[in-house]
Amino acid sequence: MDHTVITIGRQFGSGGGIIAQQIGKRLGIPVYDNELISRAAEESGFSKELFTRSDEKRSLFSLSGFFAPWRSAHAGDSFISDDAMFKIQSDVIREIAEKGPAVLIGRCSDYILRDMETLDVFISAPMDYRIRRICEREGLSEKEAETLIQRKDKTRSTYYNYYTLETWGEAAGYDLCIDSSILGIEGTAEQIIAFGKAAGRIRE
Repeated sequence: MDHTVITIGRQFGSGGGIIAQQIGKRLGIPVYDNELISRAAEESGFSKELFTRSDEKRSLFSLSGFFAPWRSAHAGDSFISDDAMFKIQSDVIREIAEKGPAVLIGRCSDYILRDMETLDVFISAPMDYRIRRICEREGLSEKEAETLIQRKDKTRSTYYNYYTLETWGEAAGYDLCIDSSILGIEGTAEQIIAFGKAAGRIRE
């Protein structure tokens, strides 16, 4: 598994994060999600909270981006630009992938590692399936869950489309797109692994 690197893009509520954890567990390789934020913060010297607030988010106009060119050493980390945070996190993602193996969740990992041999997967699911999952997980009403899903998907797509100049979730950009509602969490993880092995992207 030394050279196995899997990137997971996912619609909110599709179970992508849990599926990624299942893949990592079955293959015995580490899965990186919030860990990416911690490592980026450590390596940059900025606070983890700053990266958490900006995680997979992009403001078309933000004070951080506006003041970044004039940021001084004493200005505090609240003035780091979105682009600078993306660069720091990208460097961390590349470092993890080069050392491998790894399963990387979101954060434009597929694009950042486009010059490496990776298995790029996008996990989706119908809205009604995602609403049920979010209602159960967050204790929300169906309307609240749908609103949250739409907002999260919009945020992720805006972030991805801006930094990659590609379209988030578009099938042509991935090796495999899969609907998690058909086979469930474990079944989807199994199919991704089977596809990866057949494609030569997961090596035993």
